[in-house]
Amino acid sequence: MNEKNSLRVPNACSDNLKSKIQNLKWAGFFAVLVFLLGCVGMAEAQQPTKGTPIGYLFGGSLSANAARIEAFRQGLRELSYVEGKNIVIEWRSADGKPDRLPALAAELVRLKVAVIVTAGGPATRAAKEATSTIPIVMTQDDDPVGEGFVASLSRPGGNITGLSNFAPELTGKRLEILREVVPKLSRVVVLGTSTNPGHAQVIREIELAAKAFKVQLQYLDVLDSKDIEIAFRAAAKGRADGVLTLTGGILISHRAQIVALAAKNRLPVIYHQGRFVEDGGLMFYGVNLLDLDRRAATYVDKILKGRTPADLPVEQPIKFEFIINLKAAKQIGVTIPQSVLYRADKVIK
Repeated sequence: MNEKNSLRVPNACSDNLKSKIQNLKWAGFFAVLVFLLGCVGMAEAQQPTKGTPIGYLFGGSLSANAARIEAFRQGLRELSYVEGKNIVIEWRSADGKPDRLPALAAELVRLKVAVIVTAGGPATRAAKEATSTIPIVMTQDDDPVGEGFVASLSRPGGNITGLSNFAPELTGKRLEILREVVPKLSRVVVLGTSTNPGHAQVIREIELAAKAFKVQLQYLDVLDSKDIEIAFRAAAKGRADGVLTLTGGILISHRAQIVALAAKNRLPVIYHQGRFVEDGGLMFYGVNLLDLDRRAATYVDKILKGRTPADLPVEQPIKFEFIINLKAAKQIGVTIPQSVLYRADKVIK
């Protein structure tokens, strides 16, 4: 009995020892696993934001400006910037509510973005009031000098630079095209907003063209959305032969209404932005705005590489486009001459 027990004790100890060793192995495995997972978690927690943060401030909605956003992204890609890799874009949109812009601009400042890109005058104004140190790049502005954003186009002098879409001479060209489409053009209604920067200079340009073409102008000021329908009633009453629109946020925001009223009154209209024609308007001739958005990326690149806005001249438009909508022409009973169609960059059929 004792002999048997003396033989069993070592076996029991051996089994117990094996069990402990096995437990230690598993405990060690789990300890190492927990350690490794902890290291990974810490690494992820400490990993910095992927790329330099920049802000992009819109007055309108992001969905309505999808083409502009893609043009800007294209410009960045051409300069070897990849979102999430070496650059991060903080998009902020006021969704057509200008009073939201100051808070959105302040938010971008709190995020300490390296650059703020602005889409239009109101956004630039909000960004300017929010910071005097973070560089601001305008994608387009009617009159950056008149707005007080820069000291001059060649020497901006502050923290703002970028691109201007101010080309008042284009207004005379639009009147010339309208005259080709309506050979007996004698009375033209001009829709604009007198409070817009650069307005007076644009009016002077169109008056010079009207005098040369012996066309009588009827200027109708659109200061509020309710003025749009009043203007078209006045145009119909005055037997206008055509309409020409000038830059203005109110007109852009209500372009569907303007296009519909033009069709209802069978008035040929040449617009200042291509979006009117995309929405059913007759003609557009002017600055290629998407080109400005694409070129804005070059300013971001220069600033991120150490250049200062004060020394980067504001550039003006270099690309223009002419769009005709034949559906709209048919709807109002206008025949577009072949000589005009040949010059169009895009014809909507």
